[in-house]
Amino acid sequence: MAAEIFDSRRQLTTVAIGLPATIAAVVGFVYWLFPPLFDAFWGTTCGAIDTWLVCSTFLQHGFTTGILVGLTAPLVGAYLVNRQMALIGEALAHTAFGGVAIGLFIGSTVEWANYPLLWALLAAAIAALGMQYLAVTTDSYADVPLAIVLTGSFALGVAVISYGDGIAFGREIESYLFGNILFVPFENVQLMVGLALVVLGMVALTHKQLLFITFDREAARLARINVWFYDTVLIVVTALVVVAAMQILGAILVAAMLVVPVAAAMQLTSSFNHGLVLSVIFGEVAVLGGILSSYWLDIATGAAIVLVAIAIYLLAVLGDR
Repeated sequence: MAAEIFDSRRQLTTVAIGLPATIAAVVGFVYWLFPPLFDAFWGTTCGAIDTWLVCSTFLQHGFTTGILVGLTAPLVGAYLVNRQMALIGEALAHTAFGGVAIGLFIGSTVEWANYPLLWALLAAAIAALGMQYLAVTTDSYADVPLAIVLTGSFALGVAVISYGDGIAFGREIESYLFGNILFVPFENVQLMVGLALVVLGMVALTHKQLLFITFDREAARLARINVWFYDTVLIVVTALVVVAAMQILGAILVAAMLVVPVAAAMQLTSSFNHGLVLSVIFGEVAVLGGILSSYWLDIATGAAIVLVAIAIYLLAVLGDR
């Protein structure tokens, strides 16, 4: 136990030392390098494919955010599904919705604090750490604590909306609740890029350890791997993905992209690494197919993405048989 505590402190110290430089690099890329790259890519694409679907600024924002969600959500979901932690994504999504409600309420009176996604990120991170604490103290990700966090945070969001006169920001709440591809401002695209870089970096650095504790936690402990530390990394990364995906999928549907592409991939391969790649491919197909389907059929984007993902899963089940 003493060795695990020492290892935890050493890992936390290492992270703390490298964190400022990493944050500075991510912020520099997001705010100075990404905007010209974004304009150059979509300008070239619009010139080659002259259609409203590609040349519309709103859809450019939506496509960019959706592609990043299709990459990061199944990537993180692969670890969650194999550890039977799929409901955590749903709980964090509802917590993030409560954060959005708080952010909109505060932002309606304090202009400089009107950043709902940042409030959602804060709420989801606190909930993630809280659930990790419950997991340690109860030695399991029990359904009861998850249900309490899920329903309680959603109830808090509804209470804040009703107290703050929900009519005043009803359209914004609806977009975060159900998702809206036309409601992604460029600063949210930049936030998504930053979160995606953080998620990809953390998964790349901790993949071996996460894989170990996913399939054999006791062996990981015997190998002096700090299970608590990497559990915390995984759940915090999940919170980042959930907040990023809310603006496209909405709080109600966001957990689907953590689970459904991974479930489809698991039908076709027993290898975790192969399944990881397939999950990302299925996630991207679901996002792009859902966005195009929502345009052609005039239905909600988040719902279309999830329905395409479920169609892929059903095809994978039939293919496996």
